Amino acid sequence: MITQAASTMEPISSKTRALRWTNLAFMIYLLLLAVTMVGDGFKWAAAEQAKVLFEFASHPIAGLMIGLIATALIQSSSTVTSIIVGLVAGGLPIETAIPMVMGANIGTTVTNTIVSLGHIRNKEEFKRAFASATIHDFFNLLAVCIFLPLEIMFGLLEKISHWLVSPFLAGGDMSMKGLNFVKPITSPVVGAVKHQLAVLGDMFGGIALVVLGIATIFVAITVIGKLMKSLMVGRARDILKHAIGRGPLHGIASGTIVTVLVQSSSTTTSLMVPLVGADVLKVRDVYPFTLGANIGTCITALLAATAVSGEFAVFALQIALVHLSFNVLATILIYGVPFLREIPLKGADYISDMAVKSKAVVAGYLLSVFIVIPSVILALS
Repeated sequence: MITQAASTMEPISSKTRALRWTNLAFMIYLLLLAVTMVGDGFKWAAAEQAKVLFEFASHPIAGLMIGLIATALIQSSSTVTSIIVGLVAGGLPIETAIPMVMGANIGTTVTNTIVSLGHIRNKEEFKRAFASATIHDFFNLLAVCIFLPLEIMFGLLEKISHWLVSPFLAGGDMSMKGLNFVKPITSPVVGAVKHQLAVLGDMFGGIALVVLGIATIFVAITVIGKLMKSLMVGRARDILKHAIGRGPLHGIASGTIVTVLVQSSSTTTSLMVPLVGADVLKVRDVYPFTLGANIGTCITALLAATAVSGEFAVFALQIALVHLSFNVLATILIYGVPFLREIPLKGADYISDMAVKSKAVVAGYLLSVFIVIPSVILALS
């Protein structure tokens, strides 16, 4: 038995380890590619309809639901907030746009929840993965429950963003669109796939790209999980834990920086799901990292806003700053108050327990939170 234990602890050869790290890097690239394909597919099939949908957002609750549904469909809060920036630049009132931005924050969390389904065959892994994904949902839902009433009653975020935008009133063209480091490595492949699917037309071509992207996510997550288990031991595991688990402030900063680099909170949080599923990190470890991802994703709307010119350009920048202010204030308030901090953790733990017991809970949760309830509220409002 001692001999057997010793043999299982034997380190893998450097060549095998290098090959596994290479495979892991490729699978992470594949995941980035898949998330891009899903987002591009929804944009291809439904982006124009989303723009038309925004025009009906006169009531704050309606605006919130429109932002949520549009982001859940497009699977990119960056895309939706960038569209909102464009609409504000075209004259959409700030007070109408603010609830949309809040809705986009909730809608973006659907991606990592779908990614967690890659672990569904293993109950223990799935419980951890689903909890790590849904903690993002519960945090953003709690943030909206706190800040939307404050916005309706006092115009809190509108006033803060107006104060922040004041120094930029005389600003010129500050475009930094070339800062996206992921797009250059994913666009050629996605572009080639879209070119092949173009014969199906916009609607069916977009749907086909989404299906292909989701299938690729499942493959990538399955392989990443296996590779993580073999690689995240010894020093590599310690380094990763040190990077994420050094403390909440470090976790928030790390999540912000990584998301700024990839310009997608969905991608950043989705990469954390297999780590928790494989028991490399705990849900509590990735919680601050997720909050950092919320803050980091604001960079896309800010970049879009700084490229806008014309009479409403300052308002475009203001709505981008609303997005940033909302996420920063929500992080300070919710994570800073112990009672509030525990609510997303408890919610994620509860829903993951239910999901393990019945897979119907997963489908019901996704459909009700991101489609059915928002659609009913939108219809009634």
